[in-house]
Amino acid sequence: MILSFYMFARAIVKGILTPVYRYEVIGAENIPSEGGVLLCSNHIDNLDPPTVGVTCPRPISFMAKAELFKAPFLKTVLPKLETFPVKRGMADREALRQGLKILKEGKVLGLFPEGTRSKDGKLGKGMAGVGFFALRSKAAVVPCAVIGPYKRFFARLKVVYGPPIQMDELRERKAPADEVTEVIMKSIGELIEKYQ
Repeated sequence: MILSFYMFARAIVKGILTPVYRYEVIGAENIPSEGGVLLCSNHIDNLDPPTVGVTCPRPISFMAKAELFKAPFLKTVLPKLETFPVKRGMADREALRQGLKILKEGKVLGLFPEGTRSKDGKLGKGMAGVGFFALRSKAAVVPCAVIGPYKRFFARLKVVYGPPIQMDELRERKAPADEVTEVIMKSIGELIEKYQ
């Protein structure tokens, strides 16, 4: 039932956004067709979640700031879209558990590692939580870059999915979460540099 609502909402959002922004999707084949996927994207606009959602070939469960769930409409709709809250500025154990559960169930977990939108459009520092998910799961870690000016209607927006990041060595030596986050952010940065 939830998945049906997700696909219905996805079709509506895609129908609205695609003519406005003319998405160019690159590397969608890099998203594994099955199994857990940790999808990590830069964050330049409030439209990033729907943009990534309509261009990814698989449904995504996004982690979103808890404040969004206080709005009457959003607190009803977001859970139906398999989006769950995270309390920012603290270690939210429930959000961590929920994220790991999604990955272990073989689904796609969508994260914006910077934790907030970039004010200048440049890639910021990633939070250690993304490294935690990468280390504590066996999920494929896929970097994503959203590139383009949302403020200009009918401009071409690029959504780039990079190849899964090699995690074996990092997991085997139990690298610190912040080091893993840096590796992920570097991969996102390389996509931005290559395709912008």
